[in-house]
Amino acid sequence: MRAVPRDAGAGVPHACAASGTRSVTVDLDDVAALEAGDPQGMLRAVASAAAQVREAAVLAREAGVARLVDAGRPRAVVVCGMGGSGIAGDVLVAVCGVGSPVPVVSHRGYGLPGWVGVADLVVAVSCTGSTEETLSALEEAVRRGTPALVVGAQGSPVHDLAQRGRAVFVPVTQGRQPRASVWSLSTPLVVAGAALGMCVGDDAGVEAAATGLEDVASRCRVDAEELVNPAKQLATHLVGAVPVLWGSSPLAGAAAYRFACQLNENAKTPATWGVLPEANHTQVVAFDGPFAGASSGADDVFRDRADDVDAGRLALVLLRDAEEHPQTARRAEASRALAEQRGVPVHELRAEGSAPFERIARLIGLTDFASTYLALAQGIDPTPVEAITALKASIAR
Repeated sequence: MRAVPRDAGAGVPHACAASGTRSVTVDLDDVAALEAGDPQGMLRAVASAAAQVREAAVLAREAGVARLVDAGRPRAVVVCGMGGSGIAGDVLVAVCGVGSPVPVVSHRGYGLPGWVGVADLVVAVSCTGSTEETLSALEEAVRRGTPALVVGAQGSPVHDLAQRGRAVFVPVTQGRQPRASVWSLSTPLVVAGAALGMCVGDDAGVEAAATGLEDVASRCRVDAEELVNPAKQLATHLVGAVPVLWGSSPLAGAAAYRFACQLNENAKTPATWGVLPEANHTQVVAFDGPFAGASSGADDVFRDRADDVDAGRLALVLLRDAEEHPQTARRAEASRALAEQRGVPVHELRAEGSAPFERIARLIGLTDFASTYLALAQGIDPTPVEAITALKASIAR
């Protein structure tokens, strides 16, 4: 994947440090400071992506996902998961694409849609194995006699339900944060989808995704300076800003949603996301609002680029897929020009790879690094999610 800077100065270390209350407090080229600010090792977890893909593919095959085809191709596939586990369904939907011979639905919530029955396949994903919404959905699937594939922690409630329902069960073994386990959770779904003839997820496709993630990890590693590190450049672009993340295809849109969630949890910052062309019919109007920058004209062409991103101002990130509808590609270019005319700085990422699994892996891999670097640049520990913990505690009372 290539990060495409919006101007020649975009790759210069610290070029976009924001003014205002949220600013760079840690030098992204200070390896010791970055490691000290990440005591629970979120960067190391993100860097484990390729290993996760390879291990999860082996575990999925050992678990027998291939036997899902014994009952014939399902009428529909419903993937149930929440939070960091829920992205697995989005990855499967993106990899299957519009050419899937059966619909793939990502379901986030309690229970199951009323139409789900014995002709369908329910996929339940819970990294911890105790997510209440996912347990509710799987319990309903067992009650209805719906075939199931379950991915989660061994010895957990979701494992027990899988055994009750005679589901295919793929264990998650490493004990990472759910959001840092995206490939342990999603790879088994892609392998199963390939067995069912829904997507490309054979050995070669899985290895291409793993190799792509290795490449991203090498370029985004902690000791790679910002001048050549696309994740650090993207993080610097977003310091102090309100990110607007647009994908140029459903696949890139799934990566944009994932990026927004990672910015929420890792960097503790709000973000909005969308998919072209729909975002051009709605979100683009925000470029004329109070959070957009002032229009830039020829008289300020030599302005200091360090002032491009002001605290609380919009910053657009375009996630460009290698496969785009021609009109959507035109819209992406027009969106970039419109944003820059209205003083909204733009950063562009382009997915690399021929197969969908590799392309989404590269996009998510880079943006996972970027969200972590954004947290560290602002002196924020990326791992804790205290608001989620407090919310769960209040509900459990």
